[in-house]
Amino acid sequence: MKRYVLITVVLVFGVFWVSQIWSGPRVLVHAQKASKAQAPTNEDCLACHSDASLTKEVDGQSVSLHVDGGHFAGSAHGSLTCITCHTDIKAVPHDPVAGTVDCAQCHADAVQAYNQGVHQKAIQRGNPKAAGCAGCHGSAHELLSSTDPKSKVNHANIAQTCGACHGVKFVMEGSGISSQPFFSYQESVHGRAVANGNEKAAACTDCHGNHDIRPASDEQSSIFRANVPRTCGACHQDVATAFNQSVHGEAVARGNGQAPVCTDCHGIHLIKAHIDPASSVAAQALARTTCTRCHAGMRLTQEFGIPGERVTSYLDSYHGLASQLGSNVVANCASCHGVHNILPSSDPKSTINPKNMAQTCGKCHPGATDNFVLGKVHLDIPTSQDTGGKAIRWIRLIYLTLIVLVVGGMLLHNGLIWRKKAAAIRGRQEREVIRMTRKQRVQHGLLIVCFAGLVITGFALKYPDSWVGALLGGNEVLRRGIHRVAAVVMLVVGAYHLGYLMLTKEGRHGFWDIFPRAKDVGDVWRNMAYYSGLSSRKPEFGRFSYAEKVEYWALVWGTIIMGITGLMIWFQLGAFAFLPRWVVEVAVAIHFYEAILATLAIVVWHFYQVIFDPDVYPLNWAFLDGRMSSTLYKEEHGLAYKEMIPRQPTGEPAAENTGNAADPSAEEPLKEG
Repeated sequence: MKRYVLITVVLVFGVFWVSQIWSGPRVLVHAQKASKAQAPTNEDCLACHSDASLTKEVDGQSVSLHVDGGHFAGSAHGSLTCITCHTDIKAVPHDPVAGTVDCAQCHADAVQAYNQGVHQKAIQRGNPKAAGCAGCHGSAHELLSSTDPKSKVNHANIAQTCGACHGVKFVMEGSGISSQPFFSYQESVHGRAVANGNEKAAACTDCHGNHDIRPASDEQSSIFRANVPRTCGACHQDVATAFNQSVHGEAVARGNGQAPVCTDCHGIHLIKAHIDPASSVAAQALARTTCTRCHAGMRLTQEFGIPGERVTSYLDSYHGLASQLGSNVVANCASCHGVHNILPSSDPKSTINPKNMAQTCGKCHPGATDNFVLGKVHLDIPTSQDTGGKAIRWIRLIYLTLIVLVVGGMLLHNGLIWRKKAAAIRGRQEREVIRMTRKQRVQHGLLIVCFAGLVITGFALKYPDSWVGALLGGNEVLRRGIHRVAAVVMLVVGAYHLGYLMLTKEGRHGFWDIFPRAKDVGDVWRNMAYYSGLSSRKPEFGRFSYAEKVEYWALVWGTIIMGITGLMIWFQLGAFAFLPRWVVEVAVAIHFYEAILATLAIVVWHFYQVIFDPDVYPLNWAFLDGRMSSTLYKEEHGLAYKEMIPRQPTGEPAAENTGNAADPSAEEPLKEG
């Protein structure tokens, strides 16, 4: 019995196995035929692509193939099937991997425009970072309509989307483009308005376009110079209409490439409101910078016959001077000529037409009449037909002549009196002490001439438009020549002085006398205590006081510093060509500030010692004849005076009136050291 049961089970199992082998291929064939007959649905695709771990290798990097079904359903493409875009997929699973989607299947116009833009051309040049469709719109599986506030191309998000590339410095530098325009836009009146939710404020695409973004050099670009008024006019229609009818707008329409457009006055990305002090169209900026760029020079005069010097003549007028002093209400260029509706004075509609001048001036000067407006605002303009201009010209001539004669006469009058009185005072003094020898006076005299020449020509080179620069008639070659000659002479005098100190007995003695000592530090305190009333005892100095020592060694230091830095500037392309450029720039800075320090030290310190000190006023004549009075020498250099006066047998100094010290007619005057 058991045997029959076992045989029956084996037979049943065998029949079942044979039937499966026979029917399996037929079922697979039917499934394949059904698959070929019916395209895969989104559910078929998501069966695999909903897996967040699904990836593929692209150029050695793992790329996710995950698609979030919920996000895709809520996207702008949610009503489409996967194979609407992935047309190369005929069945699932698919092999090979799906190719790149061609957006032109549905967005042919947009793709055609994009292909003409800078981004597609950058990709063609081999820049893989240039923006494609997904770079701006986002992934096609999560792409949102531009009306959706969350969309990357929603008006409020455009700047952020563009900034993902244009606001990243290293990305833009790799493309040869600066990232600064993006940051400038963020600070502009447009960028701030968009950030505050203003849907009408201009975003990047309003000026540059959406897909057909072209460079400014392309004549079809919306930011091509001649197209700028039309681009800005898309939002500022009234302003554009006024501008197009103005003298500037008509010049642009004629193809004049030098005529200003909106961005020349308002800026490109960093556009500020006219009430912002930092704006290029703020009231005080117009005459100083904005209008100046065109109307301050002679280029417009030479090319188009437009009168020049409009800016300088305005700045010299009452209005210009008040503006430079900080007035925020005084008339500027736009106050009279208009803002966008600028017309020539010959146009009846112009605000500066003679018939309209009373009304124009009346905006600031209520009640202005036709008589009030007679005259010229730009004072330096030739006025052959203007009575007021002729009168001003004659007044200027008369007063300039009068100033030269009167002031010149005063200088001559007082100069003659001063010379006579100074000579009389000098003659009455018993100036029997020789303070400076002839060699010392020659060195000092050359130093005076060289220093004065270096100061005048140096500051004239630094500030050529100043009154110092005008002293030499504006001749830069002459300034530079005198400066270098004076520098060479000063260095030669310095070298001679060094030899004088080392090789002559007089020089060596003077060097040790002027060498700083510890006593000098205490003398500073004791002298200040005496003159401030804290002490009744005045300190005594040797041949040179601490003040004279400080000045001498400051001169030595300054000569060395100015000499080295001056030679570096002079021979920067020769002997100093081995140095990096920044070293020479440092030398220029040191040279300039050391010059300021030296000049102020001479005026404040040295001029007091030799001119303004009451004991020597009006002048210490020692620099001419080397002499000074024994009384002053005793007062200023008491220790040296005691050593100089012959001593009596008791060891006490002789009386002041003994021997040469009191007799100005003596053959041998008293001599220092």
